[in-house]
Amino acid sequence: MTITTVDPESQGFDTERLGRLESFLKEKYVDTGRLPGVQLLLSRDGEPVHFHTQGSLNEDGSPLAEDTIFRIASMTKPITSTAFMSLFEEGRVQLDTPVARVLPELKDTGVLVSGGFDAPFITRHPEREMQMVDLLRHTAGFTYSFQYRSAVDYAHRVSKLENTHGNFDLDGFVKALGQIPLEFSPGSAWNYSVATDVLGAVVQRVADKPLDEVFKERIFGPLGMDDTGFFAEGDKADRLTDCYAIGPDGKNHAFDKRGSSAWAKKPKLLSGGGGLVSTAEDYHRFCLAYLNGGELDGHRLLSPKTIGLMTSNHLPGGVDLPQISQSLFSETQNDGTGFGLGFAVKLDNHRGLVPGSPGEFSWGGYFSTAFFIDPVERVIMVFMTQVGPSMQFNVRRELTTLIYAAMTESYA
Repeated sequence: MTITTVDPESQGFDTERLGRLESFLKEKYVDTGRLPGVQLLLSRDGEPVHFHTQGSLNEDGSPLAEDTIFRIASMTKPITSTAFMSLFEEGRVQLDTPVARVLPELKDTGVLVSGGFDAPFITRHPEREMQMVDLLRHTAGFTYSFQYRSAVDYAHRVSKLENTHGNFDLDGFVKALGQIPLEFSPGSAWNYSVATDVLGAVVQRVADKPLDEVFKERIFGPLGMDDTGFFAEGDKADRLTDCYAIGPDGKNHAFDKRGSSAWAKKPKLLSGGGGLVSTAEDYHRFCLAYLNGGELDGHRLLSPKTIGLMTSNHLPGGVDLPQISQSLFSETQNDGTGFGLGFAVKLDNHRGLVPGSPGEFSWGGYFSTAFFIDPVERVIMVFMTQVGPSMQFNVRRELTTLIYAAMTESYA
């Protein structure tokens, strides 16, 4: 893989100011050991203006390479959402289709009233049926085991629902999830959750193909994303980086090592919410298709109108996340941010206290990866690293500030 950058000045960026990105990451994150290795790809109008790689691949200190493969965790979610919307465009499913029509295992799932923590659950009927749009925008009533806020997420931990290499395949996951109550009636609140994993099960059922085959046929193959998948196959495993988790002592500890990585073999659970590995170049191609209105190199992923629908705020009442979220963790800054169909969507800049453009859409992953697409300034950023959880760092907001500080010409 070779990413050739153009003269930043030709795309309205100050070269010297862009250089601050590399020095900032080196001094604050790499040299301090907070992030052993980082990679940043920045483009405008599809032309790379900045790409750099620094730090180590593993505990032995081998340098990170340009074609290193990273675990992108929740950056899987926009890809699953894209697969669903491609089926939507074919008329095979609608946004207001009841989820239970495709996944009958969830038909009788109630909303928690009381119980849990070793007591029987007492539930009530939801105020309305869960719809596909709820899965896409995280208003379904589901949660994540790591939220640590309710008896419902406790039940997730006890059943080990979110273990990619555990006991469940995707159908088994949905069946087990149907035995756990919802935290709230669909559409009444926002909570970062396993909703996109459920959406992956929907995609698999509607397409009548395994989720990995759907991704390959509809997204990875057409876009040339050859290094993206649910595991690093064959000799690609040698290009995986080590992955770290921050322990109670505040230090990085090995979470998944390249030589014995769980991501070097096909998982049992094809997690549409967080299972993929990818490279900066591959994910940039995915983002570029969105920036181009759904097309890349003659292959149409989605229509411009569908992308416009996906990147609009779909939170009930048009509110931003602080007005509806009950989540203790997500991959975005909440203030001034709405949520579309698979993406966080910037509503305004002043509430988020960072520069950018209304309509910018983005997301990140648990291991601190991130991307954003600014359709006004036609800018894409893809940031790769491998330390979780992402809530420990402010690096995404910092990089956004430095990127826009380097811009000398605005399209707005």
